[in-house]
This record gives sequence, structure tokens and C-alpha cells, in this order.
Amino acid sequence: MQNYINGEWRDSTAVESVAVIDPARGEEIARTPLSPAEDVDRAAQAASAAFPGWRRVPVTERVQYLFRLKALLEEQFEEIARTITIECGKTLVESRGEMRRAIENVEVACGTPILIQGYNSEDIAAGIDEIMIRQPLGVCAIISPFNFPGMIPFWFLPYAIACGNTVVLKPSERVPLTMQKVVRLLDGLKLPPGVVNLVNGGREVVNAILDHPVIRAVSFVGSSATARHVYARGSAAGKRVQCQGGAKNPVIVMPDADMNSTSDIVADSAFGCAGQRCLASSFAIAVGEASASFGEAIRHRAETRVTGSGLDDGVQMGPLISQESRARVEGLVAAAIRDGARAVVDGRNPDIPGYARGHFVKPTVLEDLPLQSEVARTEIFGPVLSVHRASDIDEAIAIVNSGAYGNQACLFTSSGASARKFRYEAEVGNVGINVGVAAPMAFFPFSGARESFFGDLHGQGRDAIEFFTQEKVVVERWPKTWSRKF
Repeated sequence: MQNYINGEWRDSTAVESVAVIDPARGEEIARTPLSPAEDVDRAAQAASAAFPGWRRVPVTERVQYLFRLKALLEEQFEEIARTITIECGKTLVESRGEMRRAIENVEVACGTPILIQGYNSEDIAAGIDEIMIRQPLGVCAIISPFNFPGMIPFWFLPYAIACGNTVVLKPSERVPLTMQKVVRLLDGLKLPPGVVNLVNGGREVVNAILDHPVIRAVSFVGSSATARHVYARGSAAGKRVQCQGGAKNPVIVMPDADMNSTSDIVADSAFGCAGQRCLASSFAIAVGEASASFGEAIRHRAETRVTGSGLDDGVQMGPLISQESRARVEGLVAAAIRDGARAVVDGRNPDIPGYARGHFVKPTVLEDLPLQSEVARTEIFGPVLSVHRASDIDEAIAIVNSGAYGNQACLFTSSGASARKFRYEAEVGNVGINVGVAAPMAFFPFSGARESFFGDLHGQGRDAIEFFTQEKVVVERWPKTWSRKF
């Protein structure tokens, strides 16, 4: 993997690298250089040098690059989706959905000429006008995770450059291939050198970004522990920071829900992308009489879900990202059983014909896991759903709000009153009503609360425009006597 700095592909000066593993086959397919801080400095200085000229390009011209980028992404859609599946493991259908969401963000960012507008008032006092304008920040950095290598950088990248900023992008060292392809498309747009830069690496690159004096803003998605570190260190350095963290997403199933459709939707939420997404439902609460019917339905969905390579036809769930992730997930399932849970569907140590070295865990359903168990509060980040019980919706909502995270919560019901109560009282950033993955469209913010988000402004839409601009207020007076002097 090469870095992309100041409009040129360059070899990293790293002396170490890490293997990129095809998670379905367990085979090395590339190596990611662990770039040193010096490479980050070169990228940041290139971005800083490009900023004065780029910010002066009219916004109507800046978005023309995005219109062309959308066309290129559409042309290379299948190739990029296939790359995501190869290095990340998700199914090709899931990779296509990911890229569609990425392109939607480019489309929304094409509307920046309207979204970036300020406002004004005449005669705030006699003969005095006041204007608010939005201006770019400068150099902005994006640190993206392994689970959505194509989509998540686009929560930030198109908005940042459309607003007149320059960018340093750091993809996950586990999945660098997707952004290599995307940045090659950006290179083909002939953006001014330094507007977009890419540096491969690990922890040293992250900390160099957080400490670098010319980088003004940082966007991050990853675990809550790392999000807290990024937010604290970046903020301490005076940067504007937005950090999307982890989750333990609950779903409440009411007795009046349609169990067939509900179990289908919850299964897709819990086991889609092998549970490796921040909006995966991992904690189901069956209310009252829903317990027996939902438990039976979700067990059937877990047992019959087809697991294998994401490139194979008919596969519904792929592998985990690494052997370490597989061992962690299986270890958490074992810990849950020690705490009193029953694995009514146990997906550990599966036999996947033709993929003996793959990082597979099949869908797993736990029942009777005590709420006080550490596993009940831990983000498993794998295809594991624990099913709990509540006597009524008030108890269920209390369980939802007792957790540390606040990324998403969903309710399945046919009652409008229950839906409104849940929407009003659930202390989360994204709410789903009869929806298992409440992923906001690109023109809405990807919200989060509590331990799931650190910052004030989120990715996507208007929030992204506000994050990547600073407000400037101008107060003007032009007395007539002054104009006569000239």
C-alpha cells in the first residue's frame, strides 16, 4: 500500500508493516505500512499549503469535482464493492449497500452551495447591518474503521472538501484496499495537489494526527475506548473533534408486533455484516407474551442463516474481520454461559466447507443472560444476540436507558401510543420504529449519545457542513458622510 501525498503516490517511509488478511480464506492479500509521524507531517504540510488556494475556489466550482466523483463511483461500483467484500468479509449485497450510502453522501454534499449559506439582518441598529458567513477550517483529518471501509470516510470527506477544507485520510490498517481504489478515483479528478491526502498506518499515525499543529479538525469512528482517547487528546490540542464510538443496541419486541416480519428484521440487524456494525441489534427485550413467540422465531432465523464467503451466491453472512475477533467473540459467549446464559443457538467453531482457515462464527442466540453480567453490557461486535424479558414497556425502556451506550434502540409494535412513548423516552441518538437498523439517510446526521458519541456535531448532512466550517459574524456601517470623502 502506498501513501498519497500532495497529488502523488509515494512509498511510506515505514520500517514495519502488517498483513491484510482475506477473512474468509485466512490468507494474506496485501501489507499495510505502519507509517511514522514524519509521513503524517508531510501530508499535513501538503494539505496546509493547498488550503489557501482551495478555499478561494468558489463553492460552485468545488462541488463540480464531486459531481464527477459520483459518476466515477457509479462506474467502479461493482469493483469497489467486491474489494470491500474481499478485505472486510461482508457479503457482496452488504458491500453494495455500503457503497450506495457512500454515494448518497456525495450527492448531498453536491448541495453545499445552499447548505453553506449564512444569514443576515438589516438595520440591527440605525444604518448597521449584521451578517453571518461560514468559512472553512483548514486541514481536517479522517480516521476510519475497518467495518465500513467504503462508506464511513464519505460521512466526512465530500463535505470537508466542498466546504473548502483540505484533508488527511487514515483508513484502517486492516482494510486499506478500498480507499486505495477510491483515492485513485480522486486522483483522476485532478484536484489541486494536497487537497486530499492518504496516510496508511496504525496508532502512531493516529496520535501524530491528534498532535499535529496544522490539523484543525478530526473525524473518527471506532470503539468507545479509542473514541474517548481521540476526543480527549485532540481536544486538548485545541482541535474540533467528532468521535462516533461503540454500541450495545437494544431492540424491544412488544406482544402486538408481527412476529414473522419482526424476527426477519431483527435477524438481519443482529447478524448482518456478522454483527460488526455500530447499529447491529445485540440485545433483544421481549415484553410479556412476546417472549415465547419471538424466542422461537429468532432461534429459527439464526439456525437457518447461510454463513460463508461473502463472494458466494446465496450466502447471508460472512466472517469476522480477524482470528483475534473470532477468539474474542467466542470468549464472550463462553463468559456469558459461565454467568448463567443458555446458548440456544451456538455458532462457535463452525464447519464452513472450503473455508477452514476463515474467521467464522455462526449466528448465536443467548437466553437467560443476567442483566448484571459484564457480557450484557459489553459490545460484542459479532453475530450474537441475547434475548431478555420485561413485563411491560416501562420496564423495557428502563433497561434500554440503564446501559452505558446510546447509539440506537428499536421498537417493534403496532401501537402508535407505544411508539410515541418509546421515541420520547429512549435515551439514544438513533431510534427505529419497526426498523432494525435505523441508519440515517445522508441528509440526516448519524446521531449517537452517551458513550456512543463524543462531540457536538455528527457526520453527514447539515451537521457535517457545520462541523467543517467556522462561523464569522460581520457588523457593518457605511455612513453617507464617509462616501462623500471619496
